[in-house]
Amino acid sequence: MKNLALITRDLYYFYEKNTGVSHFQVEATPDGRFPVDQAAGLLAIHCMVLGHSPSDYVVMVSAKNDGLRGLTEKAGKLLQAGHCVSGQLKLTRREEEVLAGIMRSLTNKEIAASLNLSERTVKFHVSSLFAKFRVRGRMELAREAARHIAGSMSRPLPIATRKTRSYAPIPQSYSNPARSAGVVPLAKRQMMA
Repeated sequence: MKNLALITRDLYYFYEKNTGVSHFQVEATPDGRFPVDQAAGLLAIHCMVLGHSPSDYVVMVSAKNDGLRGLTEKAGKLLQAGHCVSGQLKLTRREEEVLAGIMRSLTNKEIAASLNLSERTVKFHVSSLFAKFRVRGRMELAREAARHIAGSMSRPLPIATRKTRSYAPIPQSYSNPARSAGVVPLAKRQMMA
C-alpha cells in the first residue's frame, strides 16, 4: 500500500469498455479524493444520452512520473525476452521449403511442382504455417516470416523454383532408320484392324 502514495489522483478518466473511447474526465477534490457526486452526475448524463449503462464504463487514474520509474525499462526487457521466445518457431523441413516458395510469391501449384508434392499437401503446409505465425493470409505470412525468422533459422530457406525436376535421362534421339511412318488413308486403317 506504500506505492499508492506515489499515485496522484488529479484526474479520473472515464473510458467506454467496448471501444476504449474516453468520454469525459473529472478532477479530484482539493484533498485528493474522488468526486463521487460530480462523477455520478456526468456518468448518468452520458448513459442517458448514449443509451449506455454505468457498467459500460471504466475509470482510469493517471500516475505521477516518479510512480512509473523503472516501468519502461522493465517492460522493455520483458518485451525483448518475449521477442526472443516468439522468434524461435519450430518449422519442419517441408514447411521451410513451402515458406520459401511463398516468399517468392509462387502459387500452391507451382510450389507443389517444384517440390514434387501434391497441391493438397502444399495447402496443408500453408495452413500449418498460418497457424504457427498466427496470420490469415500469404502476404501477412511473408511479412511475419521475414520479421521473425530471418536471422534465427538454422539454415537458409531453400529456394523453390518454377522448374520441374527430371529423374530420368532424356534420350538424345528417337529416330530408327529401319522403320518409317507413312500416311494411311482412313478406309485402309479400318480394314487393317
